[in-house]
Amino acid sequence: MPQRQHHRGRHPEDGRLFATREIEKLRNAVHDLSFLLTRGYAEKAALKLTGDHYQLDVRQRRAVLGASCSDSSLVSRAQRMVKHEDLRGERLAVDGYNLLITTESLLAGGIVLRGRDGCIRDLASVHGSYRKVVETAQALQLIGEAMQSLRVDRTEWFLDAPVSNSGRLRQMMLELATRHEWPWDVQLAPNVDKTLAASHDVVVTSDGWILDCASRWARIIDLILERVSTPIKVINLGSEGFALDSALRR
Repeated sequence: MPQRQHHRGRHPEDGRLFATREIEKLRNAVHDLSFLLTRGYAEKAALKLTGDHYQLDVRQRRAVLGASCSDSSLVSRAQRMVKHEDLRGERLAVDGYNLLITTESLLAGGIVLRGRDGCIRDLASVHGSYRKVVETAQALQLIGEAMQSLRVDRTEWFLDAPVSNSGRLRQMMLELATRHEWPWDVQLAPNVDKTLAASHDVVVTSDGWILDCASRWARIIDLILERVSTPIKVINLGSEGFALDSALRR
């Protein structure tokens, strides 16, 4: 019988793959991959070229891909990002598993990365089934408090209907929202990515494809970080630092 997962995002090889001596190499890989994407290279071919050049492990390649984006995507995302102070009275459309799993990974001490666009991403994933972990309840509490501080009008969560246990998670979230009087709704959607890409509300996600399609988006994970009491290491792979902030000033 497979061992039940108790924490999110941890991998036994991460200490080696993301050791201090590896970070500069990974940042260089993000720079090179972003250069190739800017010049129109296909993502798959560009990642293979970059990964082979730097002799990256599969997990390192996932990290580099998540942290990279073309210059046009960087500028476009910056132009459509809604600042925290402008979210009051807005409606949020949340990429449910994306935000929750990243927050769970933060709390569990898993690898979390800040990309070129300033977004924080994890390396955890859901393969057909979601399992609640030790950090799930705390993660939802932190997310709820962060959203409450923004004074948004309403938050609509979207969970992937094909993922098993989505219904149970939905019920847990609705009960928590009722207890705290949070203005939440939770929907099970057959294709969350397309739903969010077409939404007119402010989208909360770190998924690159959705960010490139959404009319507006917000990065609230930084508010959640501020509420975590335990030390958290966020690895910055954006070789230009917070390049998104520079793009916003263009």
